[in-house]
Amino acid sequence: MENLSRRVSFKTLGCKLNQAETESIATGFITLGWEIVNFGEVADAVIVNSCTVTNAADRKSRSAMNQALKTVKQPETPESGLVVMAGCYVDGHREKLEADGRTYVVGNNHKSHIPQLVDAHFKGEILPGYPEDERDPFGYPLAGKVFRTRAMIKVQDGCDNFCTYCIIPFVRGRGISRPLADTVKAVKEAAASGFREIVLTGVNMSRWEETLSGVKLGFAHLVEACLNAPGDFRLRLGSVEPDLIDEKLIRLMDHPKITPHMHLCLQSGSEKILLAMKREYTAAGFEKIAGKLRKKIPGFNITTDVIVGFPGENDEDFADTLALCERLGFGHIHTFPYSRRDGTRAVKMDGQVPEGVKKARAEEIRRLSERTKRAYRESLMGTVQSVLVEKTELQKDGHITARGFSASYVPVRFTAAGGKNAENRIFPVRVEGIDEGDDPDLVGTLV
Repeated sequence: MENLSRRVSFKTLGCKLNQAETESIATGFITLGWEIVNFGEVADAVIVNSCTVTNAADRKSRSAMNQALKTVKQPETPESGLVVMAGCYVDGHREKLEADGRTYVVGNNHKSHIPQLVDAHFKGEILPGYPEDERDPFGYPLAGKVFRTRAMIKVQDGCDNFCTYCIIPFVRGRGISRPLADTVKAVKEAAASGFREIVLTGVNMSRWEETLSGVKLGFAHLVEACLNAPGDFRLRLGSVEPDLIDEKLIRLMDHPKITPHMHLCLQSGSEKILLAMKREYTAAGFEKIAGKLRKKIPGFNITTDVIVGFPGENDEDFADTLALCERLGFGHIHTFPYSRRDGTRAVKMDGQVPEGVKKARAEEIRRLSERTKRAYRESLMGTVQSVLVEKTELQKDGHITARGFSASYVPVRFTAAGGKNAENRIFPVRVEGIDEGDDPDLVGTLV
């Protein structure tokens, strides 16, 4: 059977870095002649790019694996169907998965080889193994427009912080940075391939560094070099640690190619809890950074993560978090009840918070997030937003509705004069309305 008739589907859980890696893996399959189908459709191979950041993520990863096993082709020949479990859940539960024996397991070190591994399987070849210490975090091809219109470029992997609640350094490994020249080359290639938005991603991206000719370069140098790459594109930063946002990076925020949005990880508004988490910043410092960004670019959209119910978090600590989130008016808050992870220091800490209390606090943060999200989006009424169209839909009246994201990472829809040719193009749209609901689109008209 020719590769052209082979079908592969994907399920991605967790962070934007996983999304970026899946996009590149899918591109690798397309290069080999495979057809991409939706997860849940019958496929010859199913790739689950898993997450283990919380107990809930573990459950979702196991659920995705079980669903994949039901949808992969099951003819009599042994090479006919293959489910690949990849990513962080694999590195945290490898022995259990290998003992189960129903899937092929690939850890983070070797995810970039998945297309070749699977293709070899369907050619009747023996799937090669790789030494566990052989790490290839940047060996992915440039992603094509498979699942989204934005090009996601991985610039860093791993983490050296070892926050007391986090399992990621154990499953992703120590911090490693992609060379500056390779990163800029990837940006140039993405722009030349027609991507209008490029997203830099990493586990702890702001820890990027490289020493060239005896000079140590930091994250701001990387961002500046990417912004200066030729091409008609805008640059978006993924999740950034607030302690490494320096004056050089803030000065770059008014560059014409940079997007006025940043995901800054808060985790808690309590100084006591941040210290117990072993975070590298204070709540006061976080608020100062947010103020500088918004002073530099009025209307700058800041989104964040918050963990509730960390060991020792009392009502006063939680109130500090609520108050800080209210003051900063985040465009969105990802909320996580603290999840005990074996191997981390927090699992042995005193003051473990009851599950019911965690759930109630998470719900309170969620309600606050809905209010601040709506307030931020309402603040954009009457403004003109640059909207990158991701999809279009033909309406019954014959008009084409386009939907995409503004530079500030807010969903916007409008009637597109260019019809279906609007996809992957940027349009100036005047915001004139807002939907109902907890994640409302802005509604506008072409300028």
